[in-house]
Amino acid sequence: MLSLLVPGGHGQLGRDLAARAEVVRAPGSAELDVTNAGAVVTAVKTLASVAEENGHRPVVVNAAAYNGVDTAETDGTRAFAVNGDGPRLLAAACAAANVPLIHVSTDYVFPGDGDHPYDTTDPVRPKSVYGTTKAAGEAAVLGSGARAWVVRTAWVYGAHGGNFVKTMAKLAATRDTVSVVDDQRGCPTWTGDLAEGLLGLASRVATDDAPTERVLHCTGGGETTWFGFARAIFEELGLDPARVRPCTSADFPRPAPRPAYSVLSDRSWREAGLPPMRPWREALSAAFTEHGPHFHPPA
Repeated sequence: MLSLLVPGGHGQLGRDLAARAEVVRAPGSAELDVTNAGAVVTAVKTLASVAEENGHRPVVVNAAAYNGVDTAETDGTRAFAVNGDGPRLLAAACAAANVPLIHVSTDYVFPGDGDHPYDTTDPVRPKSVYGTTKAAGEAAVLGSGARAWVVRTAWVYGAHGGNFVKTMAKLAATRDTVSVVDDQRGCPTWTGDLAEGLLGLASRVATDDAPTERVLHCTGGGETTWFGFARAIFEELGLDPARVRPCTSADFPRPAPRPAYSVLSDRSWREAGLPPMRPWREALSAAFTEHGPHFHPPA
């Protein structure tokens, strides 16, 4: 049986991991600050000790992150502390305690100017401060000497916390039409499916059957634009998708540059023998079936 430590356990991914794992400690940032070296060492040592006492296999799944893409442009010190230094401290603690680490990263480590799905072997060239801090975290983990894997994902949404699905639902309740960019492509990823995938990987890395490739991509299957994603959300809300109108990124300038192309190849995931993620549209329907009230704005 696995015994998991999930830093960032109060976030949308952390909560779905905690809900699906059998034995898990999923502290939020107030309980476990990944930038606090002493706290990180203690948490990992405790995980290893308790797991050994109970005959379990310990694994750390790092879901802690500074996710403010725009605020990171002016808050780089804090973003780097959480996204760069935090993973370094976790990896060092895991190496010392001989505990496997799975670190969750992002499509923003790529420049977003491609025209075919990014593979794990493609060079990282982030264009934003957020992406730069996440790339630093990846490098720290992979160079730590720990038994560690980096899993990149993208366009994540879930029942907890703020995300694109909830934003669209709120706008739908207050506006006749909504304009959404149609020139950025990516892979919507439900945290429920992502959590299941990460738990499957955790089961593998806890044994001698761990994937040999240390960087993996795990996103919803297929691809779409934010405009296409928004129309699907309106459909799930029982609303007319024609209320969503296409626009360009230039119509909505943001402090941090957004990748025009964020589709990630799942080659590494499939070749590792891990189950492919289902199509993003099918996952969206499943998310509404399981967590519908969470995605509807309060009456």
